[in-house]
Formats: sequence, structure tokens, C-alpha cells
Amino acid sequence: MIRSKYIYTLLTLLIVFYFAPANAQNKSTTKKPAKKTTIKKAPAKQKPATKKAGTAAAAKDTTKGGKANGNNPGATLSEEIVVTTAYKPVLADAVKIRRNPDLEDKTPFKAPLAYITLDKRLERNTDIHQLDPMKMPAEQDSVPSNNYARVGLGNLKTTFGEAYFNNGKDAGLQVGGYLKHLAQSGSSIYKQNEIRDEVGVFGKAITDDNTFSGRINYNRRGTYFYGYDPLNPPASFNPEKQHFSTLGAEGELTKNFKDVPNDFTYALKLSGYTWDNAFQAKESNLVLTGFVNETVKQFYAGLGGSLDLSTQKDSAYSYNNSLLRLNPYLKFQGDNYKIDAGLNLVREFGFSSRVFIFPAAKLELQVIPKYVRLFAEVKGDVDKASLHDFSETNPFIGQNIEIKNSVDKLDISVGLKGTLAPGLGFKATVFRNSIKDMPLFVSNFSAGNNKFAVIYDNGNSRVNGFNGELDYKASDDLDIFGRVEFRNYTMATEAEPWNLPKFKLTAGTVIHITDKLSVNGTLLFRGATFDRVISSTLPSQNTIAGGNMVVNIGSFADLNGGIEYKATSRISIFAQVNNILNTTNQVWLYYPNYGFNIFGGVGFHF
Repeated sequence: MIRSKYIYTLLTLLIVFYFAPANAQNKSTTKKPAKKTTIKKAPAKQKPATKKAGTAAAAKDTTKGGKANGNNPGATLSEEIVVTTAYKPVLADAVKIRRNPDLEDKTPFKAPLAYITLDKRLERNTDIHQLDPMKMPAEQDSVPSNNYARVGLGNLKTTFGEAYFNNGKDAGLQVGGYLKHLAQSGSSIYKQNEIRDEVGVFGKAITDDNTFSGRINYNRRGTYFYGYDPLNPPASFNPEKQHFSTLGAEGELTKNFKDVPNDFTYALKLSGYTWDNAFQAKESNLVLTGFVNETVKQFYAGLGGSLDLSTQKDSAYSYNNSLLRLNPYLKFQGDNYKIDAGLNLVREFGFSSRVFIFPAAKLELQVIPKYVRLFAEVKGDVDKASLHDFSETNPFIGQNIEIKNSVDKLDISVGLKGTLAPGLGFKATVFRNSIKDMPLFVSNFSAGNNKFAVIYDNGNSRVNGFNGELDYKASDDLDIFGRVEFRNYTMATEAEPWNLPKFKLTAGTVIHITDKLSVNGTLLFRGATFDRVISSTLPSQNTIAGGNMVVNIGSFADLNGGIEYKATSRISIFAQVNNILNTTNQVWLYYPNYGFNIFGGVGFHF
């Protein structure tokens, strides 16, 4: 029993010593080696392992043996560990963090804030205001020049010239002048000559509060009474010479616009002219016009007026024909509408003394915002008979023209205007006018060759019609425009509206092909008219209607074109072709226009 007890004790110790080194070796593979401890076993129970003295490393001697067990039959364990030196840990040199301090001051600067209260009236941005003029961009590849001149020659003994002068690009002061000349002589009709000359100077000064402008001009127009019935020519034909001379001047004072509440505005204009012809007719005119206007929020209250003084003289009369007009009005303006309501008070004095009160009202309403507007107007006025205006319309008037003021009793117009597409603008108007004593030109052969007289449709005439306008600006290089007019006349006493067409079409275009080359063209189509002839002998090509001698003047088309080429930055070459269709156009009876004619020349900037 005692021996068995020692045997069991010995086996237990052997098992412990067998497993302990194995566990130490396994842990050394995953952990830092720890300081080893020395385990000494009884010498009698172990086989000694010899080591050479003085070695620097520890020696190991492991012998397997012992009794068999379940895992390793017949295996035994014997191990001896000898420590020869003491463990001295070695520390690595310290790693210094080389980081210098950032001495730059990166704190953002914050300026002190100061708040100032604005004492300003709050306005809605949707209100309609007058647009400020946009500054024109600087022109590139151009030579600044203030003066321009053109001269040219043509096939009908045409001489042409014009010149414009200006002080330069001074926004505060503009002073300049101009000269114009055009003379032509037809080859198919004797004394079909015409000459026009014009000269003028102008000036404009702008101050902080007001704008001053003025001009002086003189023009002269010369022609001959070359019209006659070619089927009944006079026995001896020596056309009389006619000319018209006009010397005019005007001056204007206006207050500059300022976008301020309750602004008070005003304007004053003085203009006049003296006119005479080759015989004894003379006319002088002086007109003083002005207005004052006070703005209160969306309301505009004002008073306009004019004093029109005229005298007309000829061999058979000398008249004082003057008018005084007063126009009080109120204007209302909102986001989508504009309303003008007022009266036109007219007082005639001189050879005629009458007083009239006419309406003066306008309305604009936006049907499609930014695109289409509806407008309507009701008005009336007195149209003063003027020798100057008659001669500008018809240069073949005779002497002792009858003077009578006509009255626009009531003019009503309604229409639409706006933009149909980008660059395409339009205006369409339907109107009805009631006119008392409408003036008409008629041919007068009582003095030999044709000289026109002025008669009046005594009573109330009515004119109904339609005006249409289109302007298509596709780009800066292409612009097409056109206007059409329809008229229907209901006369009071006359059979026809003598020499007034019922249809008229005008159209044109400007095309810039390149920066140096541009062309233009115009087309005029005028419908047929009728002329009533005053003569003791019935002219040919006429009919009898209501006891009057009536001549039909056919419709015609007149096509013109021009071209201009900029040879250099200062020199240009131009050409103009008129009556390309070479038709015999008669605006006035027996006074045909010039046939096909062309002239050209050069222009110069300096």
C-alpha cells in the first residue's frame, strides 16, 4: 500500500512537469516572452543534463519517456531550464514630434456695421414708369466722325447733294446744320423740271432741370405747270414757272423728367414761318403751345393750350385766320390700363368767328399682358386751311385758293396693337370720321394749262376705314415694314372724293448683307381716283356724271431700290433706282411722275 502511494505521487508530478513546458511554449507564440522562472526537480528522479560552463544562452534537454497514457502511450517527459544571465530590457530612442506653432493670425476681419434708415416712399414695381434711356454700346471698328456728305449724278440731269454737320458727342450741348439739294429734268415732257433746296441749323442744350432746343431752316421748291391734255394740246404751250419759299424757326423749353412723386412738369414751344410763291400769295404763321401737368399718385391733371395766329394773302383777298385751343385733361394709369379724359375747346377768330367743344379721350387696355393692347380714341378739332400745307400736298395749285377751315366733328377709332412674335409688331385700326367742309383738289383749266383749285364738300362728310401696319425686324440685318389703308367716303354734296384714293399700300425693306454692303427697297401701290375738271371745253377721256366733268385716274405701282457699299471706313458708294417698272404714274391729272431714273455717287465721313 505504501509503495503504491509513492508510485501515484510520482506519476502525478511527472504529468504536471510534462504539460507545463508545452503550455509555456504555446503562449510564447502569441505573447511577449515573460521572465522565466527556474524549476528544479529532485535529482534522484531525473536524468542529469550536462552543459558546458560559460555559455551565454540557456540550454534545454528534453527526453520523452515515462509510463504510457491515453493520449501518448509509452511517452514520458523530462526538461531542464537553466538561466545564465539576468534579463535587461532595451528601450528604443524616443521619437520627437517635430511640429512648429502656426504664428499666422487667421481670424477674419469683421467691419463694424452701421444702419441708416431711408426716408423714401415705397412704390410698387408693377407701376408703369418712363423708361430711362439705355446707354449705347461703344461702336467697334468705326471711325468717329461728326460730319457727313454725299454727292451724286443721274440720267435725268439729276444732281444730288446733302451734307450734315455736328459738334460731336457732347451729351449736354448739340449744335449742327445741314444742306440738301435735288434737281431733275424729264426728257419726255417739256419743262418737267423740279428742284428742291433746303438749309438749316439747330441746337440743343440740356441742364439739370430743363432742356432748350431750337432750329432755323429755309427751303425752296421750284417747278413748272407742265400738265396738259395730250389729246387736246394748247395751240402754244409755254408753262409758267412756280416756286415756294419757306423760312421757319422754332424754340422749345421742356422740364426734364424726374422719377419723383407728385412731380410738376411743363413745356413751352414757339414756332412760326413765312411762306410765299412765285405770284402774289403769302402766308405767315406764329404758334405758341404749352402745357402744365401735376402728378398725384396714379393721377395726372393738366392743361394744354395753343395760340395759332395766321394771315393769308393773295391778289383777291387778305385774311386773318387764327385759332385758340384749350385742352384740360385728367389721366389715370394703372398696371393694365391708361385712361385720358379731357376736352378740346377751340375758338376761331379773324375772318371767321366760331366756338367748338370737342371730346378728347383715349383708352389703352392690356388684353394679353406684354403682347396685345386694345386702344380706343374719341376726338375732334378744327383743321385750319393753310396755303403752305396745300402746296406741300400739291405743288400745282393755282392762285387765289379758297380759304375755309374744315371741322373734324367726331373722330372715333378702335384697334389693337402689340407684338405677335419676337421682332414682329403690328397695329390695326378701324375708324369713323365725321368731317364738315372737307377740302378737295380739282383740276382747273380755265386759265389754260392745268392748275389745281381747292373746293369744299359743303356739309357733313363721313369717312370709314381701316389702317393696318406690320413691322418685322428679324435681326439687326433685316427689317421689313408695310402699311395698308382702306377708305370709304360718303360725301355730302360732291359726287366723289376728288383725287383721294380709296386704297393705298406702302411697303419696304432694309437688308444689311454684310457689314459693308446694304440694300433697300420700297413699294407704293395707289388705287384709282377721280378728278372733277373745271373747264369751258370738255377734256378728253372723261365722262359726264351729275353735270360734272369727271376724269378717271388709274391705279399704279411704283417700285424703288437702292444699294450702298462702304469702300473704306470713311468713303462709301451708293446708287438709287426709281420707278423700276417704268410706268406712267399720275398722282395728279396730266402731271405724270418721272419714268425710270437712276443716280449714284459717293459719300464721305469727316
